[in-house]
Amino acid sequence: MSLTVLSDEQIRGMLESLNGDEAQEFIQTLRNALHEYSTGTQSIKDGVVHQPERTSVHSNTAGTTTLFMPSFSSLGHAIKVVTLSSPSPDPKLPSISPTGSLTLYSPEGPPIGFLHAQTLTAFRTALASSCLLIKRATVRTLTVFGSGLQAYWHIRLALMLRGDTIRQVYIINRKFSEAARGTFKKIHGIPLEIKQREGWDEAQFSLLTPAYGEYERLQKEHIRAADVIYCCTPSTDALFDASILTSHEGRKKGRLIVAVGSYTPDMRELPKELLLQATRTHSSGHLHYHKHAIEGGVIVVDTLDGALKEAGEIIDAGLQPRQLVELGELVMIHRLAKEETESLASQSSTDGSSVSESLDKLDIASSGSAMSSVFGSDSASGSGTKRSSSRSPSRRGSSSTLPIPLPPPFHRRSSSKGGTDDQGHKQSAHDHHLSRWLTVGNVIYKSVGLGLMDLVVGFEVVRLAKERGLGSHIEGFSS
Repeated sequence: MSLTVLSDEQIRGMLESLNGDEAQEFIQTLRNALHEYSTGTQSIKDGVVHQPERTSVHSNTAGTTTLFMPSFSSLGHAIKVVTLSSPSPDPKLPSISPTGSLTLYSPEGPPIGFLHAQTLTAFRTALASSCLLIKRATVRTLTVFGSGLQAYWHIRLALMLRGDTIRQVYIINRKFSEAARGTFKKIHGIPLEIKQREGWDEAQFSLLTPAYGEYERLQKEHIRAADVIYCCTPSTDALFDASILTSHEGRKKGRLIVAVGSYTPDMRELPKELLLQATRTHSSGHLHYHKHAIEGGVIVVDTLDGALKEAGEIIDAGLQPRQLVELGELVMIHRLAKEETESLASQSSTDGSSVSESLDKLDIASSGSAMSSVFGSDSASGSGTKRSSSRSPSRRGSSSTLPIPLPPPFHRRSSSKGGTDDQGHKQSAHDHHLSRWLTVGNVIYKSVGLGLMDLVVGFEVVRLAKERGLGSHIEGFSS
């Protein structure tokens, strides 16, 4: 069996050259894996998917943190080791950009891939975020906090997947750093034919730093103008004041807000008040007197257990498992009616009132939870496989009070009976409501990283490298 070795330069060149269809294939493969991970269609006992907790070690001498992220699936297993600057390092020490390696193994154990992890990590994180991006009805303006690799790949994939509608990209950074200079250089260096093919050859890019005299005013304008906000910084404080988005004016339009830069309990990018507003529930008799974009009542996370233990924003806001939903439980929603999406996309991105008015009529906050079978409550039909308690102990008994009736169309258990026509109609209505929220509502996604993403994307990268004849291939490495 051969071992494929790929450098960061080789991986970066290959991913930069993806076309829209190839990027969609990566997304489809990743969301299939996240779907299996989150919805109970697998178990440790069956040996299909297993995601152990990551471990870390800290070096005071180097001012670094090294993360060890194992994962296991039907494809094989993997271990990623990444070193980066600690959250609060000695300022006298040099900054360390995330770097390391990913080793892939076949199900039987022999190693089959050794990949540089720097670009791969940023790409797979942005790829997961893009599972939500591609559902949005309007993506004209991006506002991005940070200018490193995570920021670059979130921008790059957005342009690759939704470039035909993107007209403005605002980058907000604490200073005009070498990383910011490098990001602008890479974007500018993309060949014109690719920009034209992806549809963003006339898009405008700008950088805002606190050194600018009108920073506060422009930051507020950039945030409010955004259809999508990406937060890609290892910050220990909220990146903006909550009132920018929690005020009446800030709530007029729906946005996708993604936070991927912070990954420890002491780090945070989003203000607590923003998360509390997004998860606030109303009584059944509550009436909306203001035309606000719809709130789903939950925060989307990549891993429930990881977010509860490592996401500073989630911990600071005191959110409970019932207020979180994993990305894998949402990514397989396909009932976004084409005519509805086209209708919504035709509206102005600033016309939040008309969109919100129609959304306020939706019965999103109806009583009861349709996530019971996902969380494995006793009310779920059938006796299919539940996620092992060693995987998600925080899930048990948490489903009865979910504020949004998220539907479980994903995992049709083999032991389940067919539903009635009435159940089918209710399911369809719930799918419609959920689709509307994901398409035009306020959606907040918090990611702390998941080793399964590395495994799935790593195997896809190795497959593509072999097809294109890239990398070094050591024959007979495991004979």
